[in-house]
Amino acid sequence: MSQNLQFALQAAWKVLLVGLLLGAGLPTLFALGVRSLAWGAGGSAEVTDDGTVAKANPIGTVLGWVCFVVVLLGVALGITYIVASGFGKMLSFEHVFPTIVDKK
Repeated sequence: MSQNLQFALQAAWKVLLVGLLLGAGLPTLFALGVRSLAWGAGGSAEVTDDGTVAKANPIGTVLGWVCFVVVLLGVALGITYIVASGFGKMLSFEHVFPTIVDKK
């Protein structure tokens, strides 16, 4: 009985982690990308606490685009997983890059 409970808790932890990562993580990362682009643009897009207009910061622009690329990669991986399942295949994460393989 206790071993079944342990298996259920391990599975619940994995589901929770993936749910947080994909369910809340990607939208949060997208929002950080938008915020970083505003920081990178400066001017009227970014106003400081004392009401002065901030100057442009190129690091913010780079961070914003990095966030967007990570979000796009996550979406592309999700679509690839769905399409591979539809063709009776699966994604394998045995190597650095995910590959589509036949189901075992």
